[in-house]
Amino acid sequence: MTTGVRTIGLIGALLWLLTGCKESGSSTTYIKVTGETMGTYYNVTLNSDLSPATIKDSIDQLLVEINDEVSTYIETSIISRLNQEPGTFTISDSQDHFAKNLDASTDLYETTRGYFDPTVMPLVNYWGFGYTPKRAVTQVDSTAIDSMMQIVGLDKLSYRKTLNSLVIKPFRGQLDFSAIAKGYGVDQVGALLERNGVKDYYVEIGGEVLTHGQNSKGGNWVIGINTPSSDAALTDLIEYLMLTNRGLASSGNYRNYHEVDGAKYGHTINPKTGYPEVNELLAVSVIARDCMTADAIATACMVMGYTKAKDLIASLPEIEACFFTGSEDGSINKNYSHGFIQYVATE
Repeated sequence: MTTGVRTIGLIGALLWLLTGCKESGSSTTYIKVTGETMGTYYNVTLNSDLSPATIKDSIDQLLVEINDEVSTYIETSIISRLNQEPGTFTISDSQDHFAKNLDASTDLYETTRGYFDPTVMPLVNYWGFGYTPKRAVTQVDSTAIDSMMQIVGLDKLSYRKTLNSLVIKPFRGQLDFSAIAKGYGVDQVGALLERNGVKDYYVEIGGEVLTHGQNSKGGNWVIGINTPSSDAALTDLIEYLMLTNRGLASSGNYRNYHEVDGAKYGHTINPKTGYPEVNELLAVSVIARDCMTADAIATACMVMGYTKAKDLIASLPEIEACFFTGSEDGSINKNYSHGFIQYVATE
């Protein structure tokens, strides 16, 4: 599973340049709001007469509420308390951000046949990519990995909902929603905007995106995907997409990795093996109805490898993906799922 800041995705400044702020001779105003959250930045562009300060305050408050429930970097968050609690854990029904992440994770765990698994956190920390101090593993302890594998698997967690609470039965493992929480946050910001009457918007958190309606030019939102190479600058783009009413998430290993004795291992940990996954995929970008689903599916695809991931996407309605693989000559191949081409910008 992936953790931390996403390494491929949107270039917010590029989108802003492509869509502009306000049409010449038009009364329609598109404003931009930015801030920090989840160890990265958020960028929101929207068509609204609301003041930017009011919008930013509402977004910031919402994201603080989400982090207070699902961030493993906050010791007092719901998820951190659960991970430290060996017994039965009860959560109020008012703390629904955690519950929604857990429900979605359970569904996506089943959809991906366990390749998306938020209980992989002990392994992520062991390999030096979690919330513990970052370190490269110079000597692998297979016994320790085997021991951690005994508590990995979302099917080992049981919970039930009562009238006013969610009750989680004693659980030896630990949860980490970092491969779904950014997408969830993006969707929740979108829902917040819609509750305030906003119909045209673009929301991004750390490269995870949700679009709705039209940009300031009256067309779909234009989005650039970063070139999946450790040598590429953040402004190097390999693909342009045109989206509306869709979420987009990207995942890749090419920037977040450790190097030991000349060998690289990335931050995508395979919950089936306990080891960093190494396969032909450099990165994947997934389009879905919502960003949370795209977020989790992108992570699962990186774990599965190209062949299994291609079959997974083909089996899921309304979900498309572009798989980036490398060639012997150093070039990058783009492999589209059947319906992905409809989103690729032609101009």
